[in-house]
Amino acid sequence: MRASAPADQSENALLNRLRPLVIAAGLILAWQLVVWLSGVPIYILPGPADVADAWVNRAPMILKHAGVTVLEIVFGLIIGVLVGLGTAVMLSEWRRLRPWLLPVLVISQAIPVFALAPILVLWLGYGMASKVAMAALIIFFPVTSALYDGLRRVDPLWLEAARSLGCTGVRLFRRVRLPAALPAFASGLRVATAVAPIGAVVGEWVGSSAGLGYLMLHANARLQIDLMFAALLTLAILAVALYATVDAILRRAVAWQPGEADS
Repeated sequence: MRASAPADQSENALLNRLRPLVIAAGLILAWQLVVWLSGVPIYILPGPADVADAWVNRAPMILKHAGVTVLEIVFGLIIGVLVGLGTAVMLSEWRRLRPWLLPVLVISQAIPVFALAPILVLWLGYGMASKVAMAALIIFFPVTSALYDGLRRVDPLWLEAARSLGCTGVRLFRRVRLPAALPAFASGLRVATAVAPIGAVVGEWVGSSAGLGYLMLHANARLQIDLMFAALLTLAILAVALYATVDAILRRAVAWQPGEADS
């Protein structure tokens, strides 16, 4: 039994590494089968080979626009997380602020992001600032709500035990409440990372001069559908890579949480 354990772990590690490749190969095969069986023209649904050819021929341009979108997403993620952390802490620690901040939190998500995009572009211009603001606005809510919920649901027995040992105030928050809320915060941050590209791309659609969303919009207008798909796949790969990076960091940060280290 003991000898078989390392072998099982080795097989699981190999399977985890191969799984993304198998999934990608399956999706590409399904895509090609749809093209073959439906017989749709290339200007409606190009095949994987056509998209790959467009990517290779336009790689410098696609990578240039991808760099702009990545910066918008990363800056939006940083700002959204910082604002969300601050808001969640204020909601948790200062009860008098809750009746004022909670409605603002709800209103920020009740208005569709598509409706806010033209306003942010009007206020902040066609540059990167409006796209960063869009991404931060989308990220803000899941981070705030997850961390606030985690801080509210700390086990009262832990708090009583800490207070009995003289741990109060900021020390209690830093040593007990915040670590206990980290799993909830990690869940909210994963959701925020998954939806972060939406804000940047929507902002680029509304008004911009660079970015993958801008490239997709103009390629579609010129019926360069293979280029549009190449930009879309680039965006998907960047989003998955960003999520995988954040997920790996979070699993290490909360490795003590059951199921995190092995997920």
